[in-house]
Parts: sequence; C-alpha cells; structure tokens
Amino acid sequence: MIPAARPRPDPRPRATGAVTVIGAGSALCHHGEILQGVFLDDDGRRCPGLVTLPMAGPGSGAEFVRAPGTPPEALTVVPAGRSKAARAAALTVAACAERAGQPPCGGELRLSGEIPVGLGMGSSTSDVIAAIRAVADSYGARLTPGTVARLAVRAETACDPLMLDGGGPVLFAQREGRVLETLGPSLPPLVVVGCVLGGGAPVDTLALPAYEPDADDVRAYERLRARLRLAVATGDAALLGEVATASARRGQQVLGHPEFDALTGIARRIGAVGVQIAHSGAVAGVLLDPAAPGVRRRVHGCLRALAAHGIPATRTFTTPTTVTTPKELRNGPAHRGVDRPAGPDTSRRPARLPAL
Repeated sequence: MIPAARPRPDPRPRATGAVTVIGAGSALCHHGEILQGVFLDDDGRRCPGLVTLPMAGPGSGAEFVRAPGTPPEALTVVPAGRSKAARAAALTVAACAERAGQPPCGGELRLSGEIPVGLGMGSSTSDVIAAIRAVADSYGARLTPGTVARLAVRAETACDPLMLDGGGPVLFAQREGRVLETLGPSLPPLVVVGCVLGGGAPVDTLALPAYEPDADDVRAYERLRARLRLAVATGDAALLGEVATASARRGQQVLGHPEFDALTGIARRIGAVGVQIAHSGAVAGVLLDPAAPGVRRRVHGCLRALAAHGIPATRTFTTPTTVTTPKELRNGPAHRGVDRPAGPDTSRRPARLPAL
C-alpha cells in the first residue's frame, strides 16, 4: 500500500492558509495497433476494439499539487492546453474526495513527457492516465485499472489500454474502457523497424471519413481476432504479421496513406513477417521475426529501403515479453522528483521519435 501522502507547505501565499499535498504518477505509450476493428462482445453486441503494440521508452509523467480548501474549479494544468488531462484530474479529484469524505478541491497538474502527438502512440491517454494516478497518489489511494479506464474514457471519450501496464495482449474496447478478451501472456517476439507515414504530420482523426462496418466487416475482424489468438498461443510471429498487415490494409479504407503500398513492398522484399500501423495516426512499423536468419542484415536493408522511398525511420526496437511500468513509477512517493516538472516550454513535439 502507498503510505498516506504528506502535506507540504505551499510556497505560494493563500488567503485560506491551506496546505498543499503532492502526488505523482506516470504511464507508458505504445506503437500503434496490431489489430483494430469492430468485434462481438460476450453478449453478441458489436463493439469497437483494438490490440496495441507495446513499446518500452517514452511516456508521460505527472505531478499533482493538491490544494485542500480551494474550490474545485481552481485546477490548472502546465503546460496549458492539455484539456483532456485537466478533465481527468478534475474527475479523479471528485472521485477520490468522495471516497475520502472530503470536499473536492483545486490544484495544479504538471505534465512532462516526450511522446509526439498525432502519431497514434497514445499520447493523450498516457497524459490522462499519468494525471489520474498523480491525483490518486495525492490522496494516498491506488485505483484499480478498471477504475482508471472508466475515468479515462470519461475524460477523452476513448482511451488506449495503457492503464494495464503491458500485462499481456488484450482486445480492448476503447470507447467503453473494458477488456473484451485477454489473448495470452505475451505477444510473439518481434523486431520492429519504426517509421512515420505522411512525413510524420499529425492525423486529425475528427476529419477522417466516417466508417460504418457491415456484417461482412465484423465477420472479417472476428476471423483476424481468432488468428491473432492462435498466433499468441503458439508464439507464431509470421501469423501475427499476417494479422497486423490485414488489419493495416483494412485501415487504409479510412486513412489512405499514399506510402502504404511501398511499405508493404519493402516488408515483402526483406522477408519481414508484415507491417503494422496506428489506425488513428501516422506511426507504422515493419515487423520481423528475430529468430529468422540474417535479421540484422534485414533491418539494415529495411532502413535503406525506407530512406529510398522518403519514409522517415524512427526507432528500431524489439517487443519484450512484457512491458511494465514499475509500481513505484506508476504512482507513489518513490516517483516524486524523478520527472522534471513540465514548464511552459515543454510543449508536445509534433513528430520525431527518439531512436534507440
């Protein structure tokens, strides 16, 4: 259990004489989706869902300076403009204050992180979850993943399954904040050569054409779901690559990336198992089986081919069996002081991913 958060003097003068309480939290990001579509839940109801590709590396950090005795509307966020994270903080204050039998109050949410926006890597969800965890920590509370998911959906309408901290691949209903299916303990190992399509320009998901799946679409997505389940159960990287490529191809009905055919052609020529894309962004990856002979040569060949086609490469990484945020980094006193508080000059970078 997290020990109760300790009050800290607020260096800013307040007429109320209130003290502040500081909490901290963090969250991971991902590298787009392996599968995304519309599936049937246990009741046979159609439900949008996705399976994300985990990635260790960049994430969001948050610190919440809670100010008991101040009105709840006196809640600010730094950097300014992170409205989803601010909404998540306000919702979490209300929930935690009710549990604690206290009136909701205001405070300051400070965000830090290096996840580019608009690439489909879960930057807004990472901010939102870090904010939720920081507020909960300020109350000395630890929320369940289900509670975090429900708060995240309320804050941003749909969210990625980053609150699960890489506990294994799941089919996640992003608009409802619930797991439709746990696919297994881990994905088959992969080498991912990351890149960005469209020159890395952020994707305006609100401007994308509406997509209404019919019964044939749902049946196709259910077949991909079954094949992905089998790929996870058998550790079959080639089968996973087939599923990811098929899902990415179906996603082009909405996204229409002009480089997609070039990307799949590169994957075919170097002997990759497939490609994956972010269905709500520009990030993509060429997927290779690390057990295949000459994998290093294949990676270098992929990088040369991407450059020849004018597709910017970002980072090459391997998918670990699990990608987990240590408990002391998710929330709790051990996290305090680890992340540099975000200032006004720490705005989101528009495209570039750090390379390994």
